[in-house]
Amino acid sequence: MGERGPETAVPSLGRRRLLGALAVAVVGAGAVGGAMVEDVLPGGARLRRAFGLTGRDGSVPGFAAGAVRTGTEHSRARGRDVQLVVMDPPGADRHDLPVCLALHGHGSDATAFVDLGVPQFLAAAVAAGVPPFRIVAVDGGDVYWHARSVADDPMAMLITELPGWLAARQLAEPTRVMGISMGGSGALQYARARQGGVSAVALLSPALFSSWEDARTVDAYRDRADWREHEPLQHLGELGRVGRIGVWCGTEDPFCPAARKLSGAPGVQTHFPRGLHAGGFWRRVMPDAVALLGAR
Repeated sequence: MGERGPETAVPSLGRRRLLGALAVAVVGAGAVGGAMVEDVLPGGARLRRAFGLTGRDGSVPGFAAGAVRTGTEHSRARGRDVQLVVMDPPGADRHDLPVCLALHGHGSDATAFVDLGVPQFLAAAVAAGVPPFRIVAVDGGDVYWHARSVADDPMAMLITELPGWLAARQLAEPTRVMGISMGGSGALQYARARQGGVSAVALLSPALFSSWEDARTVDAYRDRADWREHEPLQHLGELGRVGRIGVWCGTEDPFCPAARKLSGAPGVQTHFPRGLHAGGFWRRVMPDAVALLGAR
């Protein structure tokens, strides 16, 4: 559902010797606490992964999901048919429920949220007292939710076409948005484009780039000017238009250093627990993300 960052290679013999020595150190340090030891291990995130110190995987809650409806729409902005997935809370047949837009990561599509268990997480949240809302996902391709070419503009689809598709289903325009990985960049771009029309944003492992040198590695931007125009970190001053923003990114995630730059921005709550750029981490933090999105 999202990108995995490159890892620095370690020669196999040297790695075995280092792991052996560190294993002895970790066992011997039990009296002073493993939490302290893991923070001083040489090798950083890669060694923490090797020792299994990257946090537990989350699991899908055992709640019966509400209705999940999948349809197809033709997007002129994207020049193709796209999937539209509507996830309802259990028992909600009202058309006036708030709507949350969910934006997927690179190499994925709208159905990834169903695979991740989002309908069950939504059901669990509502059962716990979170006011009910709907979650809507749509295919956005792999171009970081903006026009990589004139023939494919997923942000134009979200702004100009999605409201009509939802209205035809008697559903409201989204007032909140969740983004995973590449979708995190898209979520902030969407909030910026809506000019104050978004009240809450949840970002899970957002794929952000602090520099053009980093951004050019994903081939999602035409040039430096295109990156500057669409990279959310270049427009932090505009985040104040959103009522609340939550960020969850694992410390073993290659995007964590860039995600930390959101700390201190207006209305932003940041959370950096141990974790990878993977579905297990997203399921672990999903209850908190859904609760933030549903709060009134």
